[in-house]
Amino acid sequence: MTYELKNILKAYQEAHSQGIPSALATVVALDGSSYRKPGVTMLLLENGTMIGAVSGGCVEKEIYRQAESVFRTGIAKVMSYDGRYRLGCEGVLYILIESFDPDETFIEHFWKCIQRREPLVMSSYYQKNICENSDFGTVFQFGKDAIPIIANHRPDTSLREFKQQLEPALQLFIIGAEHDAVQVCRYGSQTGWEITIIAPPTEDKQRSDFKGAKELLSITPNAFPISKIDTQTAIVLMNHNYAKDLQFLKQLKETKPFYIGLLGPFKRREELLNEFIEACPEVEETFLDAIHGPAGLNIGAETPQEIAVAIVSEILTVNRNQSPVKLRNKKGSIHS
Repeated sequence: MTYELKNILKAYQEAHSQGIPSALATVVALDGSSYRKPGVTMLLLENGTMIGAVSGGCVEKEIYRQAESVFRTGIAKVMSYDGRYRLGCEGVLYILIESFDPDETFIEHFWKCIQRREPLVMSSYYQKNICENSDFGTVFQFGKDAIPIIANHRPDTSLREFKQQLEPALQLFIIGAEHDAVQVCRYGSQTGWEITIIAPPTEDKQRSDFKGAKELLSITPNAFPISKIDTQTAIVLMNHNYAKDLQFLKQLKETKPFYIGLLGPFKRREELLNEFIEACPEVEETFLDAIHGPAGLNIGAETPQEIAVAIVSEILTVNRNQSPVKLRNKKGSIHS
């Protein structure tokens, strides 16, 4: 959801430069089940534009209709949406709608937080009933600084609070520049991940060859920017070159990504890891546990596009600490 907030702030800055008022809608509570969990946000512009979504598409028109009074009066409100009777599939959503007009201090802190890959803490204050109240509102905590999303407006912190911490967007390093790397980049970026391509210096490739990539680095293994790796980092080795994969593993041995994917069959992985451990006997178990090879879930993938889906899916399951199962076979809530 950090990715969605980035899109919201970019859209706000563009709208603000054109003098178009904005409002933020946040799902702050839920009774029953829903397409998405509380905490999801979307931006509404007075000209009818909506950025993001809080459901599969059934609630958004009603949210915009409810936001008309917020545009008119500037007073925040809580609305509810009961999908049980209208759709037969959702619970009752409680959605806080408020003006979105942060000052330059907020914007500066926000983008610094994104650049430094620090968590975002967001607190929304509201009442769990349908009403308007000028004391409702949302505040972001940037380190020691609490900054509201409306300049000079302080919500009543004695009200009910919905608080969430949003981790930095998942970042993915794709080591390789062949066609299959293009596909993994494509699907990963569509998921909201920050993608860096590591291409051999001998490859004549540009960032524009990888749609959605944030950066392309033409470097050798010993120049890998290991200082950028954090616990929200995944790495996929897609060199199609055994020796290069081994060199990159050696370079990465003291880092702590949550996922390292290896292409190729089981036998190749075993040979690679045996040679790696022989060369680096002091490597920590947590590093080895993060290695997944062959990379990807067993979904019957054959084409480069399908293989990319399998790899992206496995990265997501590891990041969310899930064991893949058909939802029809899962007992209880989807989001539990």
